[in-house]
Amino acid sequence: MSNNHILIIEDDSKIINFVSLALKAKGYRLSTATTGQDGILLFCTENPDIIMLDLGLPDMDGVTVIEEIRKVSRIPILVVSAREQEEDKISALDMGANDYVTKPFNMGELLARVRVMERFIVHENATEPVDIYRFDDLTIDLQRHRVFLGDDEVHLTPLEYKLLTFLAVNYGKVITHHQITKEVWGYSETGDTKSIRVCMTSLRRKIEADTSHPKFIFTEIGIGYRFTDSRIT
Repeated sequence: MSNNHILIIEDDSKIINFVSLALKAKGYRLSTATTGQDGILLFCTENPDIIMLDLGLPDMDGVTVIEEIRKVSRIPILVVSAREQEEDKISALDMGANDYVTKPFNMGELLARVRVMERFIVHENATEPVDIYRFDDLTIDLQRHRVFLGDDEVHLTPLEYKLLTFLAVNYGKVITHHQITKEVWGYSETGDTKSIRVCMTSLRRKIEADTSHPKFIFTEIGIGYRFTDSRIT
């Protein structure tokens, strides 16, 4: 059971009721808003742990809500929206959403995504920087710039290392091609995704036992990548 506080910003009362029943049954505390303005106000006054956000709000686009909140906070934001176009997902993720669930959704999947958001709460509230990340048999030592699979060191190019560490530090979060281009390649505009795919293919060959069934880096088709959230602490 969880005691975390979730703010739901959604204008469909049926969805609010449906989701609220499931979340309350798992112990979550809830606040709800039916407009973007009210959602931003509740975010400022009630200090929630997670935001669950619809994009199609009556007074403003949900992406604008993300933009406003990201000016002051890195609170985990889970978008739950009927918009299925990749550009809508990419826009929300680029603006700072942590994950995206498309309506209609399975409640089991939604609860699983919420549990991933809870891991971001711990990560965001950490008081000291993390130097070592462990995922199954993969160890990334940021201080020494070294990567290991079990006891064997993995030799990466500088670009492969930068890509791996960017994904790993944001473990569990969907990272778009644009974000990778900006943070890893250093370009402000969206670059050639072919370069990302080539680097990713090489990186996967070095850290994945079976590249056709990866356990560390998962492809979000048309959007980007997600690093496993199964971090060992």
